[in-house]
Amino acid sequence: MKELGFDNAKYLEMQSEQIARRINEYGGKLYLEFGGKLYDDYHAARVLPGFAPDSKMQMLQKLTDKVEVVVVINAADIEGNKVRGDLGISYESDVLRMIDVFRSLGLYVGGVTISMYNSHPSVAAFKNKLEMLGMRVYCHYAIEDYPLNIRKIVSPDGYGKNDYIETTKPLVVVTAPGPGSGKMAVCMSQLYHEHLRGVKAGYAKFETFPVWNLPLKHPVNLAYEAATLDLQDVNMIDPYHLEAYGKVSVNYNRDVETFPVLNAIFEKIGNGTPYRSPTDMGVNMAGFCITDNDVVVKAAGGEIIRRYYSALCASRKGLWPESTVRKAELLMEQAGVSTKDRPVVAEALDKEELTGLPAMSIELPDGRIVRGKTSDLLGPSAAALLNAAKALGEVPKKKLIISPEVIEPIQRLKTNVMGNKNPRLHSDETLMALAISAATDDSARRALEAIKGLKGSEAHSTVIVPQVDEDVYRRLGINLTCEPRYETNKFFHR
Repeated sequence: MKELGFDNAKYLEMQSEQIARRINEYGGKLYLEFGGKLYDDYHAARVLPGFAPDSKMQMLQKLTDKVEVVVVINAADIEGNKVRGDLGISYESDVLRMIDVFRSLGLYVGGVTISMYNSHPSVAAFKNKLEMLGMRVYCHYAIEDYPLNIRKIVSPDGYGKNDYIETTKPLVVVTAPGPGSGKMAVCMSQLYHEHLRGVKAGYAKFETFPVWNLPLKHPVNLAYEAATLDLQDVNMIDPYHLEAYGKVSVNYNRDVETFPVLNAIFEKIGNGTPYRSPTDMGVNMAGFCITDNDVVVKAAGGEIIRRYYSALCASRKGLWPESTVRKAELLMEQAGVSTKDRPVVAEALDKEELTGLPAMSIELPDGRIVRGKTSDLLGPSAAALLNAAKALGEVPKKKLIISPEVIEPIQRLKTNVMGNKNPRLHSDETLMALAISAATDDSARRALEAIKGLKGSEAHSTVIVPQVDEDVYRRLGINLTCEPRYETNKFFHR
C-alpha cells in the first residue's frame, strides 16, 4: 500500500469555495479556464499521492446546476491529427470522449469551439460531424499580429469576428484535449462579447501545476517541467506578484509572458483590470492540501525519472529533439534523483543480461518485483504481466496456468492466417488466453482476478515495447518506462 501525501477531501472543499467566491466577485458569471486534464489527471495523482485523477470532476459535480462546459480544439490539431500521448487517441476523438464523459456525469456541454478555424477539409469534416451529432459548434478565427496588436484584437475585426458562445450557467468551464488549444483566447473573446451585451463576467484559471506556493525547485514543480518537455515550459518566480505583494510565488513562462497582454485586453474590453499578477488569476489550492512533503517529494522524483525515459524514447523515435533529453537530465539533477532510484530498471536489465534477450520487470504495489523474459510462447511484456498476476493471485511461480494447447492455436492464427512474423503472444492476447483458461482452472481464475490489483505498479522494459503492449499497460494503470532501443534494427516497428 503506497503512502499518501495529499488530502483530496480538503482539496475538493477548498477548490469549491474558491470558485464560488470568484463567481460572486464577478457579478454571477465566470469563465474558468481549466488547464491540464479535467477528469483523468494521472500526472497529479502520481506526484501527489492521494489526489484522485477525477478530483476536478468531483468538484464540478457538486456544482452541477451552475456549470456548463465548452470544449475547445485548435484547427491545427485537427489538421495534424494530433494525438494524446497518455491515451493514444487523436484530439478529435478525445473531444468526443470528453463530451460523452461530461454528459454521463450530469454536466451540460454547451458546445465545441474550433479555434484558429479554417476551411481545411479535415476541419470542416469534424465540424460537420459534431453538428450531425447535435452539438453546437462555434468558430473562432486567427487574428493578425496576435497577441501584440491589442487595438485589432479587441475590435469588431478581432474578437468581434468570433462566434459568440451562447451560455446559460453562471460557471462556464472552458477545457480542451491538451495545451495550445486556445482556451484563454476563447475566454477573452467571450468577455468581449459579454461586455457588448451589457453582461458582467469574469475570468479565472484553474491550473494545478506549477503549485504557486511551493518552492520554485520543489520536485513537484520540477515534475511539471518534466511533464511539459515538448512544450518547453519553464517555471519561474512571478515578478508581478513579487512587485505587487512582496511575496514569492511560482508560475510558468507562458502565463508570465502573456500577463501584460492579458491585462491590456481587460482594460480595452472595458471591465478594468481585475488582477495584479498571473498568480492572482489562479484558483489552485493544491499546495495547501499536501499532508506529507516527504511522500510527495519521493513521488515527484519518480515521475521525473519516468519523464526522462519518455524523452529518451521520443527522441529515439524522432518525435522530440535531443535537447528534451538534456533538459530531463537537468531536472533529475535538480531533484536529486537518478535512474538508480527506479528499482525496476536494474531488475529488467539484469534479466536481459542473464537471458541475452529483451526482458521486463514489474514492481507490484506491495514492493515485490517480478520479471518476465522472452520465450518461444510469450514476449517479455506478456510474461511479466502473467508473472505479476500470479504473484498477486498467490499462484506458485512454477504453476502453469495457460496451457500450450491454448497458446498454440493463437500462434497459428497469428502467423498462418493474420500474416504476423512474430508468433509470441502480446499482452492482450495473453490476457485473453488467461481468461479462457480461467473457465476451467482455479489458479488461472485467481490470477485473472488479481490483474486489477496491478494499478499503480511500476514497470520497465529493456526495449521499446510494441504499441499493443503499451496500450494494455496504460489501461491497467501500470507506469511503464522503456530503454530507448528497439528489439530489431528494422525501420518499421508496429
